[in-house]
Amino acid sequence: VQLQAYGGGLVQAGGSLTLSCAASGRTFTNWIMGWFRQAPGREREFVAHITWNLGTTYYVDSAKGRFTISRDKAKNTVYLQMNNLKPEDTAVYYCATKSSASYDYRYWGQGTEVTVSS
Repeated sequence: VQLQAYGGGLVQAGGSLTLSCAASGRTFTNWIMGWFRQAPGREREFVAHITWNLGTTYYVDSAKGRFTISRDKAKNTVYLQMNNLKPEDTAVYYCATKSSASYDYRYWGQGTEVTVSS
C-alpha cells in the first residue's frame, strides 16, 4: 500500500486549503482512511477519518465545523477540506489507512506541511 499526501502550503488565518491523499496498492473495501497532524514540538494527533465503504466520518473536536473529509472511490483519493484555518492548525499533515478490523493505522503517507500565518 502506498499513500501520497499533497496540497499543503502557506495560507493566512481564515483561509482554506484542501489536502489530497492518493492511495494505491490494494482495494480499500472495509478500510478506513484517516488524517493526522503533527505540530512542531508536539505529538502526532488524529484529525479525522472516513470509512471507505459508507463514507462515515469522524472528527476531532477542533476540526468539527471547519474541516471536511471525503473520498473519491474512482480516484482512490481522500481529501481534507480545511476552512477557517487558524495558526494552531500549523502542522505536518499525514494520511494513513487501516483495515476496519485493526486498531492501529498500518500504512502512512509522507506528510504535507501546512503553515497558517496570523
